[in-house]
Amino acid sequence: MSQFCDKMIEYFMHEKPQTKDWRKLLVFRDHWKKYKESFFEQCQVRAETEKDPVMKQKLVGLARKMKKIDDEIEDHMELLKEIQESPLDINAVVARRRKDFTGEFFRHLNVLSDSFDSLEDRDVRAYDNALEQIDTLDAAQSKFDDILNSPSLDEACEKIKSLAKAKELDSSLILLINRAWAAAKESTTMKNEVVEIMHRIYKETNRSLKSIAPPEIKLLKHLLNITDPEERFSALATAFSPGDEHETKDVKALYTTPKELHKWIKIMLDAYHLNKEETDLMEARRMSDPVVIQRLLILKETIEEEYMKRHSQTEEDPESKE
Repeated sequence: MSQFCDKMIEYFMHEKPQTKDWRKLLVFRDHWKKYKESFFEQCQVRAETEKDPVMKQKLVGLARKMKKIDDEIEDHMELLKEIQESPLDINAVVARRRKDFTGEFFRHLNVLSDSFDSLEDRDVRAYDNALEQIDTLDAAQSKFDDILNSPSLDEACEKIKSLAKAKELDSSLILLINRAWAAAKESTTMKNEVVEIMHRIYKETNRSLKSIAPPEIKLLKHLLNITDPEERFSALATAFSPGDEHETKDVKALYTTPKELHKWIKIMLDAYHLNKEETDLMEARRMSDPVVIQRLLILKETIEEEYMKRHSQTEEDPESKE
């Protein structure tokens, strides 16, 4: 849940820093109530551990403003509910709660209407996608907890191997393990035995990944070795176009989907940034070359802009093809 809340913190701080945009999203009360307590707790945790005074103040300010808006919207929604439940007795409601019929309440009604009528599609997608990650992260956390609760380190490693064979060593679990090891090796208070355990789990995960290396890894290495940008983008397009009815044009060629390749690029970048010295994932030591990292970032942005966004827009407007 903390990772999910971190994503929402970044979303509200950087992508949508205006409070008017926060109100548009917080009116979706059923979704917001599922994680709002965790959101505020994560804001507090990050503020308490943040060393940069400017960022610390931003986190404190974000939590304070969000809490104020949340309380205001909750009050407005309660009044609206009372009105909806007493449509034939509206005068009594007005008489009883006259002081609550403020300009802010009527502005809230406008926001509520606008949010459902004109909220930008990309905002809804970003919000919904973030919510959908809750189940994925919870499942990954459950697997990780099960590994850590193993009676022995050998059994923990066996569980990792079993997950790999069952193809359940997914990207969310990999990132959890990567981050746990990064935090352990940088900690000055964690016991050496705990650090060693996390290191062993991390190394076993990498070994298991290598044993089930997906075609996307080989494809990425191929793309990164192409120096000419136009040739690289052409190879990328070919990788997403196996031919009619998904019949491959070249049996030796590697094909995948934009979504899958994008997922593995994110895993590679995350592993590189978190574990520059230790990670074996995608030979991260060799990835220290800024040119390689830049190519990865460009590939990521290209897939997002040219393939994933276009596919999403096509799905939303199927008549546009006609």
